[in-house]
Amino acid sequence: MAWSTRELAELAGTTVNTIRHYHRLGLLEDPERRYNGYKQYGVPHLVCLLRIRRLVELGVPLSEIGVAKSNKDVPLEVLRQVDAQLAAEMERLRRARSDIAVILRDGVPADTPAGFESAAGHLSAADTSLIHVYTRLYDDDALKDLQRMTETDTDPANAEMDALPPDADEATRQSLAERLAPLIAQKLIDYPWLNNPAERLSKSEHATQQTFIDAVTELYNTAQIDVLTRASILAHQQLGLVRAAEDDTNPA
Repeated sequence: MAWSTRELAELAGTTVNTIRHYHRLGLLEDPERRYNGYKQYGVPHLVCLLRIRRLVELGVPLSEIGVAKSNKDVPLEVLRQVDAQLAAEMERLRRARSDIAVILRDGVPADTPAGFESAAGHLSAADTSLIHVYTRLYDDDALKDLQRMTETDTDPANAEMDALPPDADEATRQSLAERLAPLIAQKLIDYPWLNNPAERLSKSEHATQQTFIDAVTELYNTAQIDVLTRASILAHQQLGLVRAAEDDTNPA
């Protein structure tokens, strides 16, 4: 029995282009040709092709299949690596399905950062964008803390901050900064690493700082940035007073 390339592809459940690709890689030997120049494949070619397809189904890279062909089998270490990769992919898919279930249940935007679905309802577009940037700058522990922070950020001052126009007057800016300051100070108390986040970074400190500055400048208007700056200064001042009072109460 002899098959053409198309017939062999149909029999093996693959495509003509795939067979040609295997020829180019040296995984499948070229067959003899008929008198008219057309290839004629035999049972050995079919068996070889089916073996290749089986290894591909298992996830073995084509480069390793070439090694397997020479050594008569796939090295066990290669299979262990493939198994570890499959396990990681299964975990990724499990997380994706879990996230999709929350998105469908709560009706939040599909591009909400993973883990922040429960807070999506009160996050502004700028906040959501900044969180996306955070996911590339901070480690998993820091992101879990940020998730908890966003879930409790329900103070009306936060909504006012989101709606603050760029031409907000001085009184409005100062009033909002004074109301935001205690919220920021409390976060600095609850999450001390915010004062020195170096150990929670997934990128270099310089890259993180520059990316953060660029993101804030791009995502927030001038009035919002001004209020954030004022509120941060006030928060650190308030935190300093709290610590001074604690030192007076508990002298060394």
